[in-house]
Amino acid sequence: MNRLFLPSDAPVEQALHGLAAAHPGLLDLHEDPLYVTARERHPARRVGLVSGGGSGHEPLHTGFVGAGMLDAAVPGRIFASPHNRQIYEASKAVAGPEGVLHIVKNYTGDRINFGIAAERLRADGIPVRRVLVDDDLATESDETATGRRGTGATVLVEKLLGGAADTGAGLDELAALGAEFAAASRSVAVAARAQTAPSRGGEAFSLPDNTLEYGVGIHGERAATTVEHPGFEKLVDRMTEQVLDALPATTRSVLLLVNGLGATTLLELYAIHARVSETLGRRGLDVAGRLVGTFIPALDMSGFSLTLTALRDDWATHWHAPARTPAFPAPESVR
Repeated sequence: MNRLFLPSDAPVEQALHGLAAAHPGLLDLHEDPLYVTARERHPARRVGLVSGGGSGHEPLHTGFVGAGMLDAAVPGRIFASPHNRQIYEASKAVAGPEGVLHIVKNYTGDRINFGIAAERLRADGIPVRRVLVDDDLATESDETATGRRGTGATVLVEKLLGGAADTGAGLDELAALGAEFAAASRSVAVAARAQTAPSRGGEAFSLPDNTLEYGVGIHGERAATTVEHPGFEKLVDRMTEQVLDALPATTRSVLLLVNGLGATTLLELYAIHARVSETLGRRGLDVAGRLVGTFIPALDMSGFSLTLTALRDDWATHWHAPARTPAFPAPESVR
């Protein structure tokens, strides 16, 4: 039976100790309550950027704390929301003269806990706004009361907002921009094997041979349908066309994220990227920025996600603005 290589005692805390020790010039670790903050900050930044969510998705969010991206990240337990006290203390620590902006994936626990923290911050006189990331096409349905899940677009939104914040933009402007970034982004994910269940070991769910979960979630949520594997080309083309069709018809430039869900090799991800790029080229789309790798996994799930953001011309400078974090690639590797 497969098991994760995690300590039995306080795995999230120990992992964060390891992250902070590996990047002492970038991060400060705070232990009571648990969160990380950036050691560098652009002097023009007037609003602190804070994000967070369950662990098991590393490098999201803690790996994107640093100059040009997040000022703080708050980790919960594996696949569980952080506590509102963590969010409150992290937000107080990094709030700028114009307050703090929360970047929140659309999950009930995250929305509740970030909401409670925001109420406490406002009571302290700290302005706070929220950007909700809800890009997952698999949960786009009138029957889904909570709306689309927040998935791969989160890292793209965090980078774009980081660049915008470093121009000196105010809280209301950043909140409006963040809503536009999120609205312009869509994703879909597939899995051939579930993640390992952290507590008991073994696969969290089983799939018949030669089948896929089409529309799987980053917490291992089962898709609405299990489909027969159609083969590499047909699968990647179907996913690419589905995401493209969800973007505005006027889209001319995009950001592209090909994201591994934990156990997918770079050999596979680069092959997927090549196929997606061919389709985008045939559509006449300019790819203004690319990320290929494991940025938002579901522990060790075997699968991948595709994310596209319809990029306006005036957003490109935010994407290409400098960023120095543990996990975001150097600018020359994403242009």
